[in-house]
Amino acid sequence: MFTRTESFREFTRFYPVVSIIIAIHLVLYLLTILPFFPNYWFFETLSGVNLYIMEGEYWRLLTPTFMHSGFTHMLFNSFSLVLFGPALERILGRGRFLFVYLLSGFIANVATLLLEPLTYIHVGSSGAIFGLFGYYIAIIMFRKQWLSKQNSQIILTLCVISLIMTFLQPNINITAHLFGLLGGFLLGAVPYFNKKDFTESIKGTTNWASSKRKSAAAQSPVKVLIWAVIIIIAIVGFLAQK
Repeated sequence: MFTRTESFREFTRFYPVVSIIIAIHLVLYLLTILPFFPNYWFFETLSGVNLYIMEGEYWRLLTPTFMHSGFTHMLFNSFSLVLFGPALERILGRGRFLFVYLLSGFIANVATLLLEPLTYIHVGSSGAIFGLFGYYIAIIMFRKQWLSKQNSQIILTLCVISLIMTFLQPNINITAHLFGLLGGFLLGAVPYFNKKDFTESIKGTTNWASSKRKSAAAQSPVKVLIWAVIIIIAIVGFLAQK
């Protein structure tokens, strides 16, 4: 489900919305680096600047979702979209997928406007991508038959890791990540909410987390320590590059 085996032509045909969004990422990035374009104009006009939004430039509540601060930023978000967007586009259909993606990004940017200082400036599609994670979680809780148990576990694990990294990395719009996730979850939960399914999903998630904890406890202490050191070194090395 999250493994891509299609050719480029097949991918663009099967997942046109994801393909168009990634193309917009790439085009806007090129417009900000190629010397024969007014590079700064794109950042000045399309980035999220809370002060300018308050002065009436409301398009900035949406356009930052497609802008990125550098090649690595653009590549990482686009790669995340390639991995997790196609399955949801097939599940929801093109129109609903685009609606969820854009509205999640919009919610993330509105939250940034309300909770961050007027001088705050931000770009990136992370809020919208976290919205997709939120929608997946809603599916797991209220429409679990749509995803296999293995794929549900992958989503939950990656969501936890992404949330942890949100608080570890510098220069991250934490507000956008959290409210994008919440927005996507609500968009998925409201149409399908069922108290029985909700209770069963909570119990299932708790049991899954408990089994993972027991599995980790059963590992050799030396092996666990080695992996812990490797993870810490990786995180420190990643942060040192910022």
